[in-house]
Amino acid sequence: MVIDPVARRTDGESVRIARDVLCAGAGAKICLPEGPEEFARALARRGQRRPVVIGDDRALLRVVGLLHKERELDRVSVSMVPVGAPATVSLSRALGVPTDTVAAARTVLDGGERALDLLTDESDGIVLGGLRIPCGEAQEQGGCGSGAHPVPGARAVDGHRPWWEPAARTARTALGLLAPAAGLGLGGRRVGDSPAHDGPPARAKPRVGELLRAWGKVPTHRLRIEADGVVLADLDRPVRAVSVVPGAAGSGSGPRGLAQIEVRWPGEARPVRARARAVTVSGADFHYRADAVVGGPVRTRTWTVQAGAWRLTVPR
Repeated sequence: MVIDPVARRTDGESVRIARDVLCAGAGAKICLPEGPEEFARALARRGQRRPVVIGDDRALLRVVGLLHKERELDRVSVSMVPVGAPATVSLSRALGVPTDTVAAARTVLDGGERALDLLTDESDGIVLGGLRIPCGEAQEQGGCGSGAHPVPGARAVDGHRPWWEPAARTARTALGLLAPAAGLGLGGRRVGDSPAHDGPPARAKPRVGELLRAWGKVPTHRLRIEADGVVLADLDRPVRAVSVVPGAAGSGSGPRGLAQIEVRWPGEARPVRARARAVTVSGADFHYRADAVVGGPVRTRTWTVQAGAWRLTVPR
């Protein structure tokens, strides 16, 4: 049983409950790593024990990533007790793991194994839930999911500046210049109004995505996207967003061994959807979000579906 240090710091009570339920139902060796290196050592010394991770999506992805690098992922079933804020365990929930601590711990003891697909790339990175290009708007809305296995050139979203921050600064600056001309403050009040004004409540500050859409400047990207060699998009037509999801990932409805690919265009043009075993994206330097980690910039990357590459314990 590997207890992630972030889980111990953020929700010690849930960690205690999970540990008590698991220890009461089976013999367990408890490991309390303080960092990534100790985490890796604890997993490497598991012997014949089944790895159980208590933590958020990042902890799950760290375990799966390490087992993938050891080339033991197909021989080991992974069990998970999610501990963390809802946004940090959204991937675990999507994969079918209960987010209630007691229910998840009981699933570890009494659940069954489910074989799941994942995506791998040429840098030995993995994707469990899906990837997006780009991830600016989804980051802003918290909708990209959480947790990922780091890849070369990748940076975690949490605690780092997102790629769209320069655009956000520009938008805020422009809004600040335009608002005085209309006699409005950034909160929607007339300049000079008291904050205790009895009139209508002040408008919330617009989101960056809302400003860009209002000004008709939703970012687009010129990318060549190939699905099993078939060109879905080329450099002569900009795309707004690309998503790739393993077919048999959690609640995914696609067939095993194939990824579901969607390419969205600017405006109201109908998206292109396809299923393929491999998808290659190339073009000018681009970033991508693999689960909750932003990777790049890269000029080309190929993701390949590995059918039934790992097993996760879920409710029967």
